[in-house]
Amino acid sequence: MEVQERCALAQEYFHKGFNCAQSVVLAFSDVTGLAEEDALKASAGFGGGIGRMREVCGCVCGMAFVAGYLRPFTNPAAQGDKKACYALVQQVADEYRQSNGSIICRELLAGECTGPVSPEPAPRTEEYYRKRPCVDLVADAVRILAAHL
Repeated sequence: MEVQERCALAQEYFHKGFNCAQSVVLAFSDVTGLAEEDALKASAGFGGGIGRMREVCGCVCGMAFVAGYLRPFTNPAAQGDKKACYALVQQVADEYRQSNGSIICRELLAGECTGPVSPEPAPRTEEYYRKRPCVDLVADAVRILAAHL
């Protein structure tokens, strides 16, 4: 799949109401081999900066999730595999930070998410999409990760 097509797919998922992490993970389902429902379940808690706590951006969490499939380690004694996995996660996170200024959700949303943290998702309205950079951040995360496929 072409990068632009993959980015558009992730943005489409986000516009359907899936969170940022889910949108990134679903855009790579052809790579991970995960069924859509399994991918959605496994990445559900990472949206909104991990459970809407506005910590590490869900896009970055989604990239780390997919990176685990690209460079997995399943044997704790395989230190080289573990190092390769972590190196990929650090590389894509650093590229995302360079591209967007941060990997922290609340910083990326710059004033759009102030006040106490709440588990209540914001309604997906036209204003939501106009004010927040999330749909573009989803595409950027996909673009960055796709370069490492």
